[in-house]
Amino acid sequence: MRENQLKRKLQQGETVLGPFINCPYPAFIEICGHAGFDFAVIDLEHGPLHILAAEDLCRAADSVGLAPIVRVSKNDASQIQRALDIGSAGVQVPQIETQGDAAAVIQGAKYNPVGTRGLSFGTRAGAYTSAGTNITDRLNAESLVIVHVEGQTGIENLAQIVTVPHIDVIFLGPYDLSQSLGIPGQVEDPRVVDLMKRAVTTIRDAGKAVGTFTTTPQSAKQWMEVGVQYIGLGMDVSIFFKACQSLVKAVRG
Repeated sequence: MRENQLKRKLQQGETVLGPFINCPYPAFIEICGHAGFDFAVIDLEHGPLHILAAEDLCRAADSVGLAPIVRVSKNDASQIQRALDIGSAGVQVPQIETQGDAAAVIQGAKYNPVGTRGLSFGTRAGAYTSAGTNITDRLNAESLVIVHVEGQTGIENLAQIVTVPHIDVIFLGPYDLSQSLGIPGQVEDPRVVDLMKRAVTTIRDAGKAVGTFTTTPQSAKQWMEVGVQYIGLGMDVSIFFKACQSLVKAVRG
């Protein structure tokens, strides 16, 4: 089992960048690694991906030193377990609104004595039994757990959510937050930005890393300046669309 370099970077206070991935073609992940990204979020919440495709994307990510993170579709112990069993570097769980929600994520993501994750050695995470049977403590230590706080209720309960042990990153979802405020998609609205900035302070004061999503270098730098370390920067389909659009416009004017 390799050391989780993404987790080390976050613990050392570094900023990490990674796109969200909706395409099942492994070359897209390989390209992200060659381009210099630190991680990629394999997205099982939105888009067409399924767990078997996600496992192949984890293999591709590992081949280029890119940390594969799997975002599950909901806070479900079975989904969290499978996301980690396929050998990902961590799991990302959406729509966390309460301290109980956050505690349930840890129960699903960690083995005994920390949580109740089901145990099988015949998985990619266990190197198909070749890693032996004394791996649970190591996997507990190396797995990265990221939870989404992305609505008004979650923000209101943030002071309790940050007290849950073993959560590495609290990810602030600007789009769902804007929707919960009645201004869907207006992620640069001062109401969204101010709530997020206050949340960043609460999370960092609790000793946890902060994450968010953005689509532009300018916005990414602005969030980095206020202490966001884990930045989801665009998604593969939108990055490809913008590149294609730019080429067409450059030729046709």
